[in-house]
Amino acid sequence: MNRRTFMNAVAVLSAPLVAGASLVARAGQLTPNGDRKSKPHSESALQIEKATAAAMAMQRRDWEQGILAQAMLEAGDRKRVVLLTKAAIVQRTPDGRLGVVISGSPTDPSMGGVAYAKASEWTGDPNIREAADGLLDWIRRRSPRNEEGILYHAPRAAEMWSDGLNCAPPFLAAMGHYDEAVKQIEGYRQRLWNPEKKLMAHIWDDGVHQFKDGNFWGGGNGWAAAGLARTIKSLPQERKRDRERLAEFCREIVDGCLVHQRPDGLFHDVVDQPATFVETNLAQMLAYAVFEGVSQGWMPRSYLERAHGMRGAARGRMDAFGFVQGVCGAPGFDRSGVSTEGQAFCILMEVAGERADWTLRAKG
Repeated sequence: MNRRTFMNAVAVLSAPLVAGASLVARAGQLTPNGDRKSKPHSESALQIEKATAAAMAMQRRDWEQGILAQAMLEAGDRKRVVLLTKAAIVQRTPDGRLGVVISGSPTDPSMGGVAYAKASEWTGDPNIREAADGLLDWIRRRSPRNEEGILYHAPRAAEMWSDGLNCAPPFLAAMGHYDEAVKQIEGYRQRLWNPEKKLMAHIWDDGVHQFKDGNFWGGGNGWAAAGLARTIKSLPQERKRDRERLAEFCREIVDGCLVHQRPDGLFHDVVDQPATFVETNLAQMLAYAVFEGVSQGWMPRSYLERAHGMRGAARGRMDAFGFVQGVCGAPGFDRSGVSTEGQAFCILMEVAGERADWTLRAKG
């Protein structure tokens, strides 16, 4: 890992985190170092505390560990970022992937790459640094890919999933590998994007050159929108053309999903198939992307009303124990239930929503 590049990327990433970190500290939930203080009092902080407690109790696989670590990073919870990183290293494979339970995907572990690298920078721990560097090296040089260099997402299969847009691209961009991050996004877009529907299909089989799953899975579109928002955040201002193209792509995904939004603010698991179950996490994921886009200046403020509506609908799905109910549920993700990613996006959505409000207030 290029340490200077990473430090520059961290500066880009850290500025928008101020509002999130101060949200948690202001509410009295945690200090910026992750130490517990008095009880929180804001609605967002209450949601974050409850969702975090439930998430930390859940069993997790590589991408789940990663997206939860990213949520803790954006919430300013330094202690939990380090704890999740150290736990991911316990499940390190010889090829450099972290948090792998069972077999693991080639790219899923990179979902936590930014948080793991940040833990390395915070602690100066050589073991964490070696692990974060090893994960980046795996993604850049050794992870399975096609002849064009586009990464495969599934273990032992030449498949590209819409989920993958929130795996390698944000990690690569945060580490300063901008060309590679954009290349991966464009490779996935070429195969999975339906310009008429403005939606991403779920799985492309690159071995037989056809869709393995051509359905417009809501979670996959949510992963894509969130991954684009995270990647744009790390692209420097001189990458204006790339930023604008990715921002337009993200807006199109949001627009494509909103066409199918239910009156209650939620969506169906397959967004254009009302026979599939009503699902909660896509609303959180899209709200996160909108709030991030507004904070960064590439999403029009006119989207905020829809984002706040989605946040309100998702808040109504949290139970007394802090579990967000009705998400595409673990472990099979084929029915309504709960999942770590649902918990993580509750946190990400709440932090991003507060950040957007703070940004708009600062601008007057």
